[in-house]
Amino acid sequence: MRLLILTIGLLLSGAVNGQNMKPLTPEERRVIVDKGTEAPFTGRYYDHREAGVYHCRQCGAPLYRSADKFDAGCGWPSFDDEIPGAVMRTPDADGRRTEITCAKCGAHLGHVFLNEGFTPKNTRHCVNSVSLLFEPEAKAGEQPAAGGEQTQKKEGTETAIFAGGCFWGVEYLLSKMPGVLKVESGYTGGRTENPTYEQVCSHTTGHAEAVRVTFDPAKVSYEKLAKFFFEIHDPTQLDGQGPDLGDQYRSEIFYTTPAQQQTAERLIGELRRRGYDVVTEVTPAGRFWPAEDYHQQYYKRKGTATPIPNGFSRSCRCVGRPGRKPARFTGRRRLMSGPV
Repeated sequence: MRLLILTIGLLLSGAVNGQNMKPLTPEERRVIVDKGTEAPFTGRYYDHREAGVYHCRQCGAPLYRSADKFDAGCGWPSFDDEIPGAVMRTPDADGRRTEITCAKCGAHLGHVFLNEGFTPKNTRHCVNSVSLLFEPEAKAGEQPAAGGEQTQKKEGTETAIFAGGCFWGVEYLLSKMPGVLKVESGYTGGRTENPTYEQVCSHTTGHAEAVRVTFDPAKVSYEKLAKFFFEIHDPTQLDGQGPDLGDQYRSEIFYTTPAQQQTAERLIGELRRRGYDVVTEVTPAGRFWPAEDYHQQYYKRKGTATPIPNGFSRSCRCVGRPGRKPARFTGRRRLMSGPV
């Protein structure tokens, strides 16, 4: 009994096997610690098909490979195998189901089901997306990132990262661009590893709310995306967008190639020559930390009103100071119209 109490204490303090536990959001804690379940068809990884490894959200241990993932139509990520030794199985108290947990830290993952006939292995690990953190396959000779997701591109695609206020609206609008293959909201540009939304809102991490865009350069150029970015937010407002104020809402472009840097700086120079006092920073891309599941594809999932560009129609969430100035732009402007 004393050993059990000690083990539980270590779990709660975040020190199992010398592993520092990552901070959890309230929703992640509800699932990972309190053994709850996320709503079906809402998780980030339910329909995720990228090649790589799925890690434990709490301790970072590798759990599943993308090659073992399949669509069971159940609304949660499904795998027919785990990385050997990574997952523990424990029958529920009522004996009706078998719980699966991270073998390293005990984080609740979901449940495992047998003999359903989905794959030849006849096994289905039904896992909550919030219990996982995905890491794409590393390039040849490149070490995988520890905890965060690397900013890399597949053959024939390119990655761009834009920060322009609340990422809900930026993500939605960029997703509508022809040639854009994938958009993802997240945090970047700061010093805190694996930040939570609450930490970013505390103005202590240095991170910006940003959107990572995977696009096909044969269908849409980076320059066209960058021009559109300048038209869907106010690049002249410092540390904020409309009613959303704070350094996490700053205007910033994180370039992934020297060509992107040159394009961004050229467009900013052109806007300044046209009389716009642009404050947008141009910075080398670093580690990109995907935001929590409830931030991904927010407008699409919620079915709420389409956002208004440049500050958007409503405050994002975590900033609420009275007497804030409205956005200086009230809608998309053709800032980049004409030759550049």
